[in-house]
Amino acid sequence: MSTLLTEKKKWDRTAIKTGKLKRFRQVYAYFDLYLLLVPGLLFLLIFKYTPMYGIIIAFQDFNIFEGIAGSAWVGLEQFHKLIQSSEFGQVFSNTLLISLYKIVLLFPIPIFVALFLNEVSKMWFKRSVQTIIYLPHFLSWVIVSGLFVNILSPSGGLVNQVIQWFGGDAISFMADNRFFRSVVVFTAGWKEVGWNAIIFIAAIAGIDQDQYEAAAMDGAGRIKQMFYITLPNIAPTIMLMLILRIGNLLDAGTEQILTMYNPVVYDTGDVIGTYVYRMGLGHMDYSFSTAVGLFNSVIGFTLLVSGNFLSKKFMKRSIW
Repeated sequence: MSTLLTEKKKWDRTAIKTGKLKRFRQVYAYFDLYLLLVPGLLFLLIFKYTPMYGIIIAFQDFNIFEGIAGSAWVGLEQFHKLIQSSEFGQVFSNTLLISLYKIVLLFPIPIFVALFLNEVSKMWFKRSVQTIIYLPHFLSWVIVSGLFVNILSPSGGLVNQVIQWFGGDAISFMADNRFFRSVVVFTAGWKEVGWNAIIFIAAIAGIDQDQYEAAAMDGAGRIKQMFYITLPNIAPTIMLMLILRIGNLLDAGTEQILTMYNPVVYDTGDVIGTYVYRMGLGHMDYSFSTAVGLFNSVIGFTLLVSGNFLSKKFMKRSIW
């Protein structure tokens, strides 16, 4: 018995050495390709993982002059403050609502755009539409916000001129809690729908054209081909993008809202990202803002893992 165990250990050690040798040979054989990974890995290490050391601030009464090493340790005090804050409850609610609006209203549109462009036979028309809907993505939110501030202005804005022409009263879209979320969702769609459609257009381009030819021979029209060939083939891509979007549920568009909102619409427009900005830089409460950011990250990670688990269980598709 002892002899068998000894032999088994020798085989295990031999297998481990053989596996390590194979991996080393593989790395050596493709050394130039592995070398290309170095800049990306360094970027992740320096700009993504190293700053995570700052999470410690969430558990301190951080003093900017004394630094992390000299600041007092307060444990979970900042998180108790966060939970008890009535202001944060409103901010969290705003974040969820705006994100859900964007998912429900905006997520399907790039899919429809990709399906529509796939059915267009005139290449000049397809390319023209693609160019027009892609362009807004390359504009910064500062420019987009300035553009819509002018268009929606209650004094001379194009939209209000049309409203007044029909006999209505001018509306302060940017300073009215009834309309601000709608403006946020609409401008996000105007800017990003075309760019997001690229992923689905690329997925459609990868579908085997023989499937369409076989379906056409069987008498299937373009609508049936769309439902029974195109959509099933791009379903993994749709699910992947949906899982990633769910993981970013608490990212309602900080940069966008920062350039568009004002104190009048804090009740409906203040989200976690802008709240962290206001508390951290505006009130210099770095520990509390870090605690809010950490809370946001943990919830986002939980949503991402949960979404992937549910997709794997019910749809048989997942990221990992």
